[in-house]
Amino acid sequence: MTFQDFNFNEQLFEGVESMGFTTPTPIQAMAIPTIMEGRDLIACAQTGTGKTGAYLLPVLNAISQGNKHHTYALVLAPTRELAQQIDQQIEGLAYFTGISSIAVFGGGDGIVYEQQRRGIQNNVNIIVATPGRLIAHLTSGVLKLNHLTHLVLDEADRMLDMGFSDDIMRIISYLPKERQTLLFSATMPGRIRSLAKAILKEPEQINIAISQPAVGIDQQVYRVHDQQKTPLVQHILKDAVFTSIIIFASRKEIVKALYKELKAIKIKAMAFHSDLEQKEREEILLQFKNKLLPVIIGTDALSRGIDVEGIDLVINYDVPGDPEDYIHRIGRTARAATTGTAITFVNHRDERKLKNIEKLIEKPIKLMTLPDELAAIQPLKPEQPQSGGSGDKKRKPNRRWGKKKPRQQNTGNQG
Repeated sequence: MTFQDFNFNEQLFEGVESMGFTTPTPIQAMAIPTIMEGRDLIACAQTGTGKTGAYLLPVLNAISQGNKHHTYALVLAPTRELAQQIDQQIEGLAYFTGISSIAVFGGGDGIVYEQQRRGIQNNVNIIVATPGRLIAHLTSGVLKLNHLTHLVLDEADRMLDMGFSDDIMRIISYLPKERQTLLFSATMPGRIRSLAKAILKEPEQINIAISQPAVGIDQQVYRVHDQQKTPLVQHILKDAVFTSIIIFASRKEIVKALYKELKAIKIKAMAFHSDLEQKEREEILLQFKNKLLPVIIGTDALSRGIDVEGIDLVINYDVPGDPEDYIHRIGRTARAATTGTAITFVNHRDERKLKNIEKLIEKPIKLMTLPDELAAIQPLKPEQPQSGGSGDKKRKPNRRWGKKKPRQQNTGNQG
């Protein structure tokens, strides 16, 4: 199957070709015909499978068939970064169609809000928005969605995780009852099914490789203690094989500390976290996307909000608490049928998390051997009582990364 088989509008197909798309991904091959038939859809697909194109292309095709005088489609996304990336993809695909779009999100200054307001008043054809800022425009009376024909919820599970459930239902109260609703989610917990039941009409359901990493990812695990983590990152980054790298940590404090460590040894990296201004975050993402910045360090918010091709290495500095977050993190690499590497650092406290991940992906992750010079690094405090100790004096719990004293339960097995 090729994109020609969908019989898109000629101008839309020209945009598809200009972006280098030739063969649809499995989610695109299954979802596009259903959407073009006008059916509601609930689709579960992992990150990096092409789900954005799966809903954008049929929606753009529908809008291109008529006049372009109103707002016909609304795409809700959990983060401003994702909203901007979806808007950019619309610009590329719709370049020859005359379809207009705008990203609506919070933050920034009054100029940004005014630009959004003007775009809305000019009846932009597609609005891509985060829920909070969209509600501000709806309640102000500036935004009218009487002509809306398509509603898309992208990363619906993430929006619910971020507490947007009530906002979503409030937004829907402003929309025409007769519309096509498309819900895309990487996971399908009970609350997503409840949401789908409330807002979709007899939806078609599609499931694509739920909770399974892309085949092209080389997954690796290093068993370490905390004092070995940063030296191991430094050791890995010295390998010139990797040129586009994301490092995920559990908290922004760790992100900041690791950034300082890498900067001190002149590794070109930037920290991506909520304390930065919006313009700073946008600039970091732009540099990373344009291959001007080889390393970016962030928390799980980054795993859902970045859409960059060619990432060849993901490092999990900390094991994510939710196995699904592991899927999203490593899904940043090996996209669009490419290959990539995902390396996870596991200390003794995270052994149980690793077992939960391996249970979810239904296979063990390859265990790597630490380089000799790193294996010799001693922890500030033994992570478990050991017989025949070295005689070191008792020391305070490791506060290097600002961590609290580990709780005693769930210490897991020693590797």
